[in-house]
Amino acid sequence: MTGATTAVSALLLDLDGTLVDSEPLHRRGYESFFAHKGWEVPDLSVFTGRRAVDVFATEHGPWDGLDPEAVLAEVLEHVPDEAARAVPGARELIEAARAGGTPVAIVTSAGPDWVQRSLVESLTLEVDSVDLVVTARDVEDGKPHPAGFALACRRLDADPAAALAAEDSPAGVRAALGAGVRQVHGIGTSHPREVLLDAGAVEVHGDLRPLLPLLRA
Repeated sequence: MTGATTAVSALLLDLDGTLVDSEPLHRRGYESFFAHKGWEVPDLSVFTGRRAVDVFATEHGPWDGLDPEAVLAEVLEHVPDEAARAVPGARELIEAARAGGTPVAIVTSAGPDWVQRSLVESLTLEVDSVDLVVTARDVEDGKPHPAGFALACRRLDADPAAALAAEDSPAGVRAALGAGVRQVHGIGTSHPREVLLDAGAVEVHGDLRPLLPLLRA
């Protein structure tokens, strides 16, 4: 891997599966919910990186005909009430970006409460350690639509072509690419390397530590 040759305009980070290894918690929540309903557990990878309400609204399943928001509310009751483990390098990457003057945005399909809990409890950072948070509530269309990443670049006044993004899901990788981000790195916590590369990731890493050199112009 070579270091960056031009300055990074912004660091754009997914949350679940990228900064915090929360997918096991979510999986336990979905499995408990489906068991409670007596429904067959579907391929849960369809939820990774996407807003759950979008999945319930657009994908066929035992939830067909039900209110997506109501189904999500039931699912959340089954998710364990605990903080997720930080992905190695997450805190260091954010701190390095801020120290070097690179603006940092979290672009997530989660809600603001989970972002705050993850920053404070999982990463032991202050809420204002990032410059911007774009959550599921800030855009009409969720990942893989590029709206979230495009909004982050506009609000940061950052050139997306010079931005650096990290994502753990194919939906997230496609969303960042669709917003014009060229350097989209996959984090292999949730999907196989080949899946992220097929989605367009330039490289796939086991955690965030390999991204640290890329912040150096």
